Amino acid sequence: MSVPLLAARAKRAFLEYTPTRLSAEDGERIHRTIRYGPHLDIFVVDMRSYRGPNTGNRQGVPGPDTEFLGRRQIAWLKQALLTSKATWKAIAADMPVGLVVADGETAFENGANGDGPAPGREMETAGLLRFIKMNDIRNVVWLTADVHYAAAHYYDPNRAQFQDFLPFWEFVSGPLNAGSFGPNKLDNTFGPQVMFQKAPPEGEANQNLPPSAGLQFYGQVRIEGATGGMTVSLKDLSGQEIYKVDLAPDVGS
Repeated sequence: MSVPLLAARAKRAFLEYTPTRLSAEDGERIHRTIRYGPHLDIFVVDMRSYRGPNTGNRQGVPGPDTEFLGRRQIAWLKQALLTSKATWKAIAADMPVGLVVADGETAFENGANGDGPAPGREMETAGLLRFIKMNDIRNVVWLTADVHYAAAHYYDPNRAQFQDFLPFWEFVSGPLNAGSFGPNKLDNTFGPQVMFQKAPPEGEANQNLPPSAGLQFYGQVRIEGATGGMTVSLKDLSGQEIYKVDLAPDVGS
């Protein structure tokens, strides 16, 4: 099996099923901004198309092998965040920030690589988080997937190896109709704390449980128009709420 060929066909199927043609120069561009009134901008990012190869992720200097979103997409995201007037800025990401997703025995599929200050692909994430802090961009949350269970994480610089960032929430939900497994190990680079998770029970974490096991999850975000308060809920296959948190917007001094 050719993985690049399989990935190319999968992307073509996605683009045909969900048309997102945004650029005459890049007909396969996925990253974009979706605005929902004055309180919410969603920045959909693409963590697949512009990344370097999966490696041990320990490089000490940036280069082609450490790119994840890629330079052009990172520049677009920074500018979009900087100019956003919305109360909340949600980054809709393919993969979570602080969960380790291994690729075999020695490589990693996402940025997290287990521990440390911020080597490899984490340099890109650290640069983005530092930019958000330096420019005082408030109320940034991450909505992510990829891992096959539900979780809520709070990233606290006081608990992190890399500390030059504002605290933020990350909500993970999935899958919609695929096998369930996990939970994944945490990477302490950005100080994630597990506020909630629901995954296969101990002893069944790696069994890739079928959808009939009921461990299918999705997320729901509601924003109160009058106050701008955000409520994030994680729900199961039946629509039952399994976790909820109310977030008040940080309006500054």
